Amino acid sequence: MVVVGSGIAGLTCALHLREAGLHVTVVTKVNIDDGSTRWAQGGIAAVLDPLDTPQAHASDTIVAGVGLCDRAAVEVLVVEGPARVRELIRWGTQFDRNSDGSLMLTREGGHHANRIIHAGGDATGAEVQRALHAAVGRDPWIRMVEHALVLDLLRDHAGRACGVTLHVLGEGSEDGVGAVLARAVVLATGGMGQIFASTTNPIVSTGDGVALALRAGAVVTDVEFVQFHPTALHLGGAAGAGGPQQPLVSEALRGEGAHLVDGDGKRFMLGQHDLAELAPRDVVAKGIHRVMLASGTDHVYLDGRHLPNIATRFPTITASCRAAGVDPVTELIPVAPAAHYASGGVRTDLRGRTSIEGLYACGEAACTGVHGANRLASNSLLEGLVFARRIAEDISTDLPPQTEPAPTGVGGWVVPTQVREPLQRAMTRGAGVLRSRASLADTAAELLELGVDRASPRTDTWEATNLLTVASALVAAASRREETRGCHWREDFPDARPDWLGHLLARVEPDGSLTQIWEPA
Repeated sequence: MVVVGSGIAGLTCALHLREAGLHVTVVTKVNIDDGSTRWAQGGIAAVLDPLDTPQAHASDTIVAGVGLCDRAAVEVLVVEGPARVRELIRWGTQFDRNSDGSLMLTREGGHHANRIIHAGGDATGAEVQRALHAAVGRDPWIRMVEHALVLDLLRDHAGRACGVTLHVLGEGSEDGVGAVLARAVVLATGGMGQIFASTTNPIVSTGDGVALALRAGAVVTDVEFVQFHPTALHLGGAAGAGGPQQPLVSEALRGEGAHLVDGDGKRFMLGQHDLAELAPRDVVAKGIHRVMLASGTDHVYLDGRHLPNIATRFPTITASCRAAGVDPVTELIPVAPAAHYASGGVRTDLRGRTSIEGLYACGEAACTGVHGANRLASNSLLEGLVFARRIAEDISTDLPPQTEPAPTGVGGWVVPTQVREPLQRAMTRGAGVLRSRASLADTAAELLELGVDRASPRTDTWEATNLLTVASALVAAASRREETRGCHWREDFPDARPDWLGHLLARVEPDGSLTQIWEPA
């Protein structure tokens, strides 16, 4: 088996495949710990309190998804989630506990119960990544291939996935293209946040898995629903197109009682939602964006000065703030929305199977139907755990023998790495938090122009090509969806419309054209 990606979804899938007795190759673009998982400050949502119920967790998830969640997928998530969390603990993850040894449960945006477990206060992802990395390292039958960018899917004469091509990096040099043959391929490549200038995603989040799936002719869906985290640390002049990854100011801080305020110190989320600062992320991001538009500023503030022990309760956030010259103990924290999570991706069924036989997807690269139009806080790590296990079970149940790849025909093309920054600026300006017909048309024209030039195949040019591929798919879907729903906000269509209660399915045809099919929910 080959698993592409080394975050929570990829490593969990690899471990379960090994428990089924299969040999596994895990391919990752840089180092095993360089993906998005280790940056997750928020925790994992799961029903672990006897007073909580899976039905309540499902209800909160569906409300956040604004009518587009797949209820069967949500049921799988909330029912199987607690067992997957216990497996994480079995693999060595150390979650925060109360003095009596019970798991410490907190609340985050959109949840009506305390069901979020954390590690290290605000370092859950880092602890989960550490534990999974250690578990994988203990198994000699899991082969790790680092510094390898996945390129394209290999398919046999029957059209079934049978491996992937890679660009492998050597010691500071580019060694060229290779391949891994496999009886099944699992995409767990993470998100596409680097299509925007301001993002909480690491530099490696260039949509590689979704781009591969599109080039292979697989169906992707819901790519217009990119969640902007309401409270990324605003870095001022240090941020911008091609700039650094924006540090996240987890909503766990708001869960503990921090308030959002404008430049005059006034709380502005009161009255906008019954949960105020803990409303679903799209509601909070829009509330912040309205204040910024009205005041002509590029950020608002988070006030946590009244919270006891903020520095010890949230050490990661405190360190990020102090590195940027802000002390959250005594000062307001400047924050602004930043691209955070892709609710859409490669479409899968409840077993993680895509529209191409033998190709699976999980984690942020996949669209399982759980998140709908807006992901509920702390459901992402849980989704990776739950559906990675389901993929491993499906693969181990009926696995065909290895087949040989069919000839791939004419090769593709790549664009220069220089398109990356203008692409990010165009996407942020026209397809970011606030969208319109005019802004999306301008963005589409810019992307089309950026795709004219050609370049030599290298890692950076392949990444730029992946960014252009997924950005173009997103703009096409956002242009067609003429409504505001979840984290898709059209200023020219400010309301959700019942005739848009459904999904846009996209695929790239053999001639390279992008087609979209409407599917009612």
